[in-house]
Amino acid sequence: MAIPLDIIVALNPGAAPPLLEPAVTFVFAQRPSQAGALNAGLTKASSDLLAFLEDDDEWHPQFLHFALQGLTAAGFVSSTQLEVNERDEILSINDFPTPSGWLMPMTTALTVGKFDESFRWHLDNEWLGRLGDSGIPRLHLVEATAPANYQRSKAVRPWLAGVVEQGGPASRIVRHNLLVPLVRRLVHSQSGMAQVLGQQSAESDEERQRLISRFGRIPW
Repeated sequence: MAIPLDIIVALNPGAAPPLLEPAVTFVFAQRPSQAGALNAGLTKASSDLLAFLEDDDEWHPQFLHFALQGLTAAGFVSSTQLEVNERDEILSINDFPTPSGWLMPMTTALTVGKFDESFRWHLDNEWLGRLGDSGIPRLHLVEATAPANYQRSKAVRPWLAGVVEQGGPASRIVRHNLLVPLVRRLVHSQSGMAQVLGQQSAESDEERQRLISRFGRIPW
């Protein structure tokens, strides 16, 4: 069944739209930041369901199929990602639930609220903290060969276990039947998270301390 989509592209202030396409709506953040752009898109969105796709990330053709199935049992779905570099070489599987793997009813987005624009590096952690504390049931989708329970995940894929440990009491892991993750994430060598590992680590550490002070954990 075809799913009608409203495509909203959120840009920093003053950015030139990369294409002219009548099916695409362009919105602009009030301030140049990832959180600001996401909030601009949230403000414009009016559909019953909401999903994000960041930068050069791609969904597997069956992402929406499995994510929509997940929403029959939860109010939020996230996904593990396959990370590749600029040469299309596979780097790793990343179990952290970045926004490109999120699908939710608009009611969930309204309950949790907008992104906190005071966060530069860990805005997704902060938002996931509020989601976890809301008690909204959440599913995290993993490939068919991944460990499907917390104890096994903790032994062999601790980041996956982190989704359960730090995601809130209503979080659980669910396999789909594909051998690859549902999100393909392009990792740029000069990306924001690459910078976190370098000169920006002090800012990242400060934000992580704010998260611990507010939530008692680094939310996943």
